Amino acid sequence: MAIKPKRPYLFRALYQWIMDSDLTPYILVDAEGSNVVVPTEFVNDGKIVLNLSPAAVRDLKIEDQVVTCDSRFGGRPFSLYLPMASLRAIYAKETGEGMRFEREDFPDLEPDGGPEGGPEGGPDQPGPKAPGSSHLKVVK
Repeated sequence: MAIKPKRPYLFRALYQWIMDSDLTPYILVDAEGSNVVVPTEFVNDGKIVLNLSPAAVRDLKIEDQVVTCDSRFGGRPFSLYLPMASLRAIYAKETGEGMRFEREDFPDLEPDGGPEGGPEGGPDQPGPKAPGSSHLKVVK
């Protein structure tokens, strides 16, 4: 039995807690991660901080593998695609309370193969794992 990554569950819970507390949810994203789609002009040192409040984004979807939403940057619309593995932290803007995430293993390919019009898995990216296969290696 494979253990599921904790990050999607913790992320959803913290997002809900921040919203229920009438605070502003900010996230820190590794903008250089695989399949990440963010406006590159706002990336600093390979990272970007995003406001995920309902006033800042539309159509927010927090799934097990990816967070997606539509937003505006510099007055122009932009669709964000954030694989769960790229999320480094979620916190309340006003208090700084939240959580940094440890590195976890995630499948390299998203269930739909990546965002529409965004980066697609190429020949150098591994394909989906066979059922029952493990990420562990035998060391002798």
